[in-house]
Order: sequence, then C-alpha cells, then structure tokens
Amino acid sequence: MAKEHLGFIGVGRMGGPMASRLLDDGFSLTICDTSDAAAAPLVARGARRAASPAEVASTVEAVMVSLPTPSVVQAVALGENGVIGGSRVKTFIDLSTTGPRVASAVAAGLATKNIVAVDSPVSGGVSGAKNGTLALMVACPREMFERMQTILRPIGKPFFIGDRPGMGQTMKLVNNLLSAAATAITSEGMVMGVKAGLDPKVMLDVINAGSGRNSATQDKFPRSVLPRTFDFGFPTELLYKDVKLCLDEAEALGIPMFVGNAVRQMLAVTKAAQGPDSDFTSLVKCIEEWAGVEVKG
Repeated sequence: MAKEHLGFIGVGRMGGPMASRLLDDGFSLTICDTSDAAAAPLVARGARRAASPAEVASTVEAVMVSLPTPSVVQAVALGENGVIGGSRVKTFIDLSTTGPRVASAVAAGLATKNIVAVDSPVSGGVSGAKNGTLALMVACPREMFERMQTILRPIGKPFFIGDRPGMGQTMKLVNNLLSAAATAITSEGMVMGVKAGLDPKVMLDVINAGSGRNSATQDKFPRSVLPRTFDFGFPTELLYKDVKLCLDEAEALGIPMFVGNAVRQMLAVTKAAQGPDSDFTSLVKCIEEWAGVEVKG
C-alpha cells in the first residue's frame, strides 16, 4: 500500500537528508525551499517542488519543516503565503529549533485554522539526519504521537516529551547547551595539555576511558579537530543562536546560568573571529591562537 503524501519545507543541511530518508521509506513528497540547489536532488528523485509554503499546505495534510531560525519558522507558518494559508493541511511538524515561546505562538496561530502543531526539534547533526538516527523530542497530544510513528521513525527515534507546544523546544535547548559546553571546556583542556607537551590523541584515549569523556571527546574532536577538517556540520552562528535561546528562556524562568553565559561568550568570540558560517568545532582555534599551539593528530 502506498504511503502518505507529505510536505517538507526547508531541505537544506538537515532537512535535505531527512526528506531523502522519507523518500527511501516510500513516502511521496511535495517540497519547498528558497534554494534551487537544495531542492534539485530531491526533485530528481521524484519529489514535487511547490512555489510557496501555502502551496505545500494546499497539497498535503501533514507538513514538516526544518528551518534555520525562529523568525523564519514564524514566517513560514503564519506569514503571507505561509502554511496557515493552505487548504488541506491538518498537521504542522516543526523539526527546527525555535525556543518554547515561538513554538507556543506558532501553535496558537495555527490552531485558529484547526491545524495541530507538533513541536519536534531534533538532535544528532547532519550524520544523524543522513543515517536516520536523530533523537526527536516530540511535544503534541499523546494520541497524535502514537499515530505519527510511521512518519517519524524513518528519520530517528521519537521521544514523547509532553503534550504542550514548547516542551520539545525546552528539551532541545538544554541538550544543545550541554553539547556546546562540552565543546568549549574540552577545547580548553585539550589546548592546555598540548601546550604542556601531551599527545592529543593519547589525551582523548585516556579521557574517553575515564570520567571526563563527553560528546566532544568521543566524537567531535576525533572526527573534526584532530584531522583539522572542522567539518562536523553545524555552523557557529546556529549554535550561538540555540545557546542564546536557552539562556533567554532560563532568565524568563528565573534560573541562573553562570556556566551557560561563559559558553555563550566563547561562541560569540568564535563567531567574530572565525565567521558565523564556521563550523562550531572552530571554537578551539580561538584558544589555540591565544596559547600558540594546535590540537592536531
């Protein structure tokens, strides 16, 4: 039996591989993206390209979006020619990172047209998107979560976070804060060791066999820092955005974030020194420059 016809808006760095996996799994897609280059590989595989989010939402009942910033998500969902203007759409599945307040506002806006918003940010990076191993942090009515398994499982492992829009976003912001903090503190520790004459590969082997291991020592540094490729696949600008969103939300909740603020400052320095499009693993370069050494294998 043929699988559902889905909409997918935003088929770039993360959305493209996710949409490709849905095609692999037998879904048909109508896609929308401002980039011809991003859309072309999917169109070549049989996806139909629509001219606007509203056109996508007039073609299918379920629309998935993977977009870079909260303002873009709001515009695509609620703006002129947005999803809200579609004639068929019933479900809006947001795989982006927007923060809980934007997720709540989008859900409230779409609800005026009886469109249910599913707050479902993802974690796992580009490799996770390509391999279908993303963690999906889903907030929606419980019965809808159960019904959506066939759509979500081709792209990763869905976790039910709660039934209120924004709960998935809060989970994602905490996750990305921890990921950024691990990268920042690992950069400092590794540069210190190299400056003192230690072999960085041996350092990572020891750390990963001990209590200091984290996502940066286990994955990011071996894959992107020691080989000096800095190609882990996530721009500094976007990680800075996510950490800032987290700190803004923490402030609204009355939660002090002393370490989180230090991490945000390091990302701001990296963004200024290495450029907003630099890979976030380039953070180590700033500390290397101050120390006069390089962490390389």
